Amino acid sequence: MITEPASLPEAKGMAPIHPIPRELPGPSEPSLSSLVSGIIADFQKLIGQQLAMLRQEIREDFHKTLVGARALIAGLVIALVGGVFLLLMLPLLLHWAVPTLPLWACLGIMGGILLAVGGACIYAAYRTFESFNPLSDKSVEAFKENMQWTTKPK
Repeated sequence: MITEPASLPEAKGMAPIHPIPRELPGPSEPSLSSLVSGIIADFQKLIGQQLAMLRQEIREDFHKTLVGARALIAGLVIALVGGVFLLLMLPLLLHWAVPTLPLWACLGIMGGILLAVGGACIYAAYRTFESFNPLSDKSVEAFKENMQWTTKPK
């Protein structure tokens, strides 16, 4: 049977009739290029986060270094002053042969006290520097691991 063109829905200005599909199309799987671009974006984000973590750890270690350096400088200055007093005491020690003792004794006591305080400051600075590693171990190791994974995937 042949249908006349006027009886078809297209001829009357209506939308064509299509058969209803038995299955509705579901979400399509992502393409390989979108997966690769997603992996690259995630990798770039990971590297950025690791660099931010490394910068923060360097800032914290720099602050600790400043604190330790200040204590070290204070200890060195105080020890230097103590050494000067002890060195001043030696010539005056010769003066000890003369019965007047108080002058060198005073200088010796002051020099010994300053040297002990300076030594304590130097020891505190030494302990501060020993308490941390200026190179960030955690961030560097994580960065190395990620770089090895990207260059030599398992």
